[in-house]
Amino acid sequence: MTRRRVSNPLALAVLGCLGERPMHPYEVSQTLRHRGKEKSIRLNYGSLYSVVASLEKHGLIAEREKLREGNRPERTVYEITAAGMDEFEDWLSELLSTPSTDPSSLESALSLIAGLHPDEAARLLDERVARLDVELRSIAAGNEWAREQGLPEVFLVESTYREAMLSAERTYAAGLAADIRSGALGGTTTWRRLHELRAAGIPMEQVLADPVHHLGEEGRILANQATQSGPAPDGA
Repeated sequence: MTRRRVSNPLALAVLGCLGERPMHPYEVSQTLRHRGKEKSIRLNYGSLYSVVASLEKHGLIAEREKLREGNRPERTVYEITAAGMDEFEDWLSELLSTPSTDPSSLESALSLIAGLHPDEAARLLDERVARLDVELRSIAAGNEWAREQGLPEVFLVESTYREAMLSAERTYAAGLAADIRSGALGGTTTWRRLHELRAAGIPMEQVLADPVHHLGEEGRILANQATQSGPAPDGA
């Protein structure tokens, strides 16, 4: 795996949110919680500001403006930089295409997969399947050799467990890639349209301002999902 300037998986989620539109940190945390991402990416409010500071230090995000509402403390709104977008896409691509001993890495990548173009996501999943095939053949060969040597099955349970898990992962990844390509995965049309709009230079903020115009009725649901977050507490 590539050595990242900011390696906390929460940083990837922050980059994903800011790739949609500028936000202040509390808004990022509420957006992730509203979407249920804390189940796949460890979301710790206390460490969020450290992650944001580190991303800013490395030039992956930048301050856009400071806001003050009534008597609330001033809040800093951040936006992603070109370097940050490159880092997000490269990092997410690596997580999707490369099997890992950390089972949470794929789940984290899948939770943010919409940040990549559908065709690219399917291609990266194909790469993952190819790499899993190589690893599965190696495990199968090792297990077969051990059995030929008369090694009792009890000493192979660790290996057969990994074989079963990787086989299930391969089946899922291959099926997901196929569903993305065929459009059988619900929401793929809107997902594809969003990337077409981005390629045309239309920012996500503009899309969310009139989602039905840009995306049809499904855009209304997307806009609610993208913008709904709770009010910030004092100091957030």
